[in-house]
Amino acid sequence: MSKSVLLKSSIAKKYWMALTGLFLCLFLVGHLLGNLQLFAGGEEGRRAFNEYAYFMQHNPLIKVMSYVTYLSILFHAIDGIMLAVQNKKARPVQYAVNNAKSNSSGFARQMALLGSIIFIFIITHMVNFWAKMHFDGKMPMHTINKELEIQGQDPMTGQPTTQKIPVTYALTTKGDYKEVSFINPMTKVSENAVDIKNHTELYDKNSKLKIGEGYKDLHSVVLAFFGKKNDGNYPINDMGKAAAILYLVAMIVLSFHLMHGFSSAFQSLGIRHKRYTPAIEMFGKIFSIVVPALFAIIPLYICFG
Repeated sequence: MSKSVLLKSSIAKKYWMALTGLFLCLFLVGHLLGNLQLFAGGEEGRRAFNEYAYFMQHNPLIKVMSYVTYLSILFHAIDGIMLAVQNKKARPVQYAVNNAKSNSSGFARQMALLGSIIFIFIITHMVNFWAKMHFDGKMPMHTINKELEIQGQDPMTGQPTTQKIPVTYALTTKGDYKEVSFINPMTKVSENAVDIKNHTELYDKNSKLKIGEGYKDLHSVVLAFFGKKNDGNYPINDMGKAAAILYLVAMIVLSFHLMHGFSSAFQSLGIRHKRYTPAIEMFGKIFSIVVPALFAIIPLYICFG
């Protein structure tokens, strides 16, 4: 019997391993649905993705679920390592005849290794996107640039003139666009139309009252990470193609991990029957291929599309 402070028995570990694994499968579906908005082009697609990112960061229920997800990832990883170590200790001397291929699938024998690779990927993924969204002071705000036509009069001839002034607008959480800066037609220098605090909060320059809040431009950060320029001013990653290929490799590893883990979770929970077990296994195989494939296509589409 294990003396672990987390779980006392291997059976309990397998139960929690199964439950956290299935919960993380649900998380994958939700995360994928949000990321699929990256396929949408233009300002509408950019706006939809940044609104989704804002919702995920500020909705109270989603924030609670996020902490549950973080704990599930840690628990699932630690639990998997403990099970692997425990199984190794339980059989310190290998059998004289060990026909592993006939006793279990290759995925089952490599679950600890595959899981470790995925855990490392999750950490790097959070550093590249989650941490930037929460802590990066250089994170751009969602803005668009337009040219505003101003009617005037030529002081020499008195003839009417039209001058185009570059203006920058920020998308606010109210759904409108507010002017945040413009190019002064006399000095040709950029001037702020509002005061910006905490990177996204907009304040009236005269009254000093808050008049809106902008969105962080995570869409530009994602595109820049994979080497594509967006309307934002985030620096482009010169290794964008390499990053896309590494994400593809990580999703292949995830697919292998899910291939065994999905159906194994139901088995660990005692949910096995000759009627519905084949359907669970078939759904698990489809899930293990489709979900990682869609995740992998997104960076490849951004980088090479």
